[in-house]
Amino acid sequence: MTKEPNPFLEMFEDPEKVRTYADGPARFTPGFSDVHRMAAVLIQERVPEDAHVLVHGCGGGLELEAFALSHPSWRFVGVDPAKPMLDAAEARLGPLMERVELHHGYIDTAPTGPFDAATSLLTLHFLEAAERVDAISRIVQRLSSGAPFIAVHSSFPQRGPERDVWLSRYEAFAIASGVDPSMANTARAAVAGTTTMFDPERDIQCLRDAGLTNVTPFYSAFTWRGWVGYVP
Repeated sequence: MTKEPNPFLEMFEDPEKVRTYADGPARFTPGFSDVHRMAAVLIQERVPEDAHVLVHGCGGGLELEAFALSHPSWRFVGVDPAKPMLDAAEARLGPLMERVELHHGYIDTAPTGPFDAATSLLTLHFLEAAERVDAISRIVQRLSSGAPFIAVHSSFPQRGPERDVWLSRYEAFAIASGVDPSMANTARAAVAGTTTMFDPERDIQCLRDAGLTNVTPFYSAFTWRGWVGYVP
């Protein structure tokens, strides 16, 4: 990411919220663990056995852990602007940190590569359109030719009452997953008011504008979408 955090991101600086963060994504994101599996499959299609993977917005370490456990020969660089989240990632990864290098900051703080693949999971919806394209472009600049880039974030119809329908489903899924209704409602209000969400068609265009080709959807679940695109 390339801009200062918006108010929603302040939660990632709160030690108590960071402590409980790992319990959240699966309750709000349908098939969360499968997203990690699918991303790993899409990476594996294109990379060498000893792949070097860039993980954008890695705070908490959840995808780093999933990738490192499923592919013991891969190495990783993770970047995130929230230092407490990076601390949580390091604690979570434990001995897996032997294959992980963490960087505090936005994408410009990451090494220049070249990397064999990159991911940005549950992250890009914090950026406005121009900033989103810029961040993805800077990731693409760090990738080898032909490398896959995988993005998953909030993306759903934004027109009129349809937006409210999907936000209601976001809230209802969280409640069905065991989240306290008042907390789910608060999360809905935060997402609606402080994240930057687009129609899926516009998200695809952002990925193309950043220089990716053959952008293809691989995941769709309520308010979430995922795509894979490739460096020319």
